[in-house]
Amino acid sequence: MSSSAAVKSRLIKSKKEIEIIREGGQLMHKILRDLGSRAVPGVSTWDLDKYAEEQILKVGGKPAFKGVGGPENPYPATLCTSINDEVVHGIPSKHVILEEGDIIGLDIGMQYKGLFTDTAITVAVGKISPKVQKLLDVTEKSLKAAIAVAKVGNTIGDIGFATQQVIENAGFNVVRDLVGHGVGYEVHEDPMVPGYGKKGKGVPLVEGMVLAIEPMVVTGSYRLFMDDDMWTIRTADGGLSAHFEHTVAITAKGASILT
Repeated sequence: MSSSAAVKSRLIKSKKEIEIIREGGQLMHKILRDLGSRAVPGVSTWDLDKYAEEQILKVGGKPAFKGVGGPENPYPATLCTSINDEVVHGIPSKHVILEEGDIIGLDIGMQYKGLFTDTAITVAVGKISPKVQKLLDVTEKSLKAAIAVAKVGNTIGDIGFATQQVIENAGFNVVRDLVGHGVGYEVHEDPMVPGYGKKGKGVPLVEGMVLAIEPMVVTGSYRLFMDDDMWTIRTADGGLSAHFEHTVAITAKGASILT
């Protein structure tokens, strides 16, 4: 098998594999929604992480993120908890207590029966302003727009274009330095799935692909910086950020949401 054929073969999952990913994805969906309801003032992000790991182990899965990054600086938690200006990869801590008016991105992955899923939501902690609620609503709307065009005959560029249009038409910006990705055999695979793009450009979408589509949206500049922990990524200007993600399968009838 040529190297290009080998890469292509990993992009395509069998119907049986997709059903296993769907099974794990539905379990992840429930865990993530439960986590969202637990994100209330006074709760620590460590509490949320502990619950996430307990639930993943309870359903027979394994945390996908824990230990990622190698021996020098492995990610230490099951859940990514990114608050306000934190875009992704916020590390849970007993010392980080949620406050009224925060928004928190909850990003979680699981290995289940040997295959991976990846999913995220951003939720309000108590009451938030209409402007901040708009950020959450637009980010989720952009994910739905991306999924609507994720079908056979379109391209990765079509997904990015649809996402970008919703976000920029609402007066926000899409993050450029972080992207969605393939998922299944590993938690991060090819192809990259940016939240911006041009129609008809990029990798063609074919039946059997499984993608983690995840727009990351900011109120200000899309420039980012990384904290000293070498995981937490924030907006450079302190603007707020929201993040929604689904794992989807490309089918003959369009995208099927697995999470």
